[in-house]
Amino acid sequence: MSLTTERSPPSFWLHFMAGGIGGTIGAAVTCPLEVVKTRLQSSLYRGTEISMHFKNPVAGAMHHVRGVVNLLSSIHQKEGIRALWKGLGPNLIGVVPARAIYFSVYSQGKHVYSDLNRGKETSLVHVLSAATAGLATATVTNPIWLIKTRMQLQSEDPTLRSLQTYKNSFHCAYIVARDEGIRGLYRGLSASVLGLAESTFQFVMYEYFKKIALERKKETARLAGLPTNDIHLDWTGTFGVAASAKLIAAVCTYPHEVIRTRMRQTPVDGVIKYIGLIQTAKVIFREEGIAALYGGMTAHLMRVVPNAAILFFCYESIIKFATPHFSQ
Repeated sequence: MSLTTERSPPSFWLHFMAGGIGGTIGAAVTCPLEVVKTRLQSSLYRGTEISMHFKNPVAGAMHHVRGVVNLLSSIHQKEGIRALWKGLGPNLIGVVPARAIYFSVYSQGKHVYSDLNRGKETSLVHVLSAATAGLATATVTNPIWLIKTRMQLQSEDPTLRSLQTYKNSFHCAYIVARDEGIRGLYRGLSASVLGLAESTFQFVMYEYFKKIALERKKETARLAGLPTNDIHLDWTGTFGVAASAKLIAAVCTYPHEVIRTRMRQTPVDGVIKYIGLIQTAKVIFREEGIAALYGGMTAHLMRVVPNAAILFFCYESIIKFATPHFSQ
């Protein structure tokens, strides 16, 4: 079943459940890579960053992969296995409402924008629906992601330990609100809004790739004399479509991830270095060069691509098998 708009009340909860379960599984499985990615993006861990200066892109990519594996091993050895799942709590707390908001708003958005477009579900409808869903999700869940980032940037390594330490997610939220105000919980929101391009691009590409894949399956079934009214992608098709869409979207829009992480990281000696979107980009470019805007991209891709594949596979599978029961 495609990401189609459902009108009945049960379908809302079905989308809520499917998105939440898929997002939770994906986040739990790929959390260690999320920790590595966050540290590589942060200026607090610049000493551990992997060099990006390679003339041969294949050699550079392999070097990055080895670097990610080495950093995973280093975190495990110095901080313990639990450190690889730092920030998973607020991440999981954020995943369920984020996916619920995104998929429900996206579905309703397609219904509304299609009606305004004379009942036609075009790529423009997908763009507007995804942008609306992304804006709503980013606004509601930004405090959760800020807390997750702060928790992941903590280290037991004395050479990397930041001045401020947090006991848990609730303590982190309290300290941020006390020292930086409520606005502090929304640091990085402007970068998240900029990042709407990624989620919008991803969903548009997903819908497009899926449409092509389904049309090919229908054509194959038609030529074989088989019915074409109940064609679905198998798990390999869903994985391939979702992974491809996420890979393209993530590579094209990656710098906003680094900017957002810098804006959310813990102040050093009480000084907030990264204030606004443009100011952060200028500081990174001036002090570290343009390559820093792509710091941690390998770890990011190693996480978000399989994460997206898992999310959409779980989502589509639950929608496919649970719809008959919800329709009863």
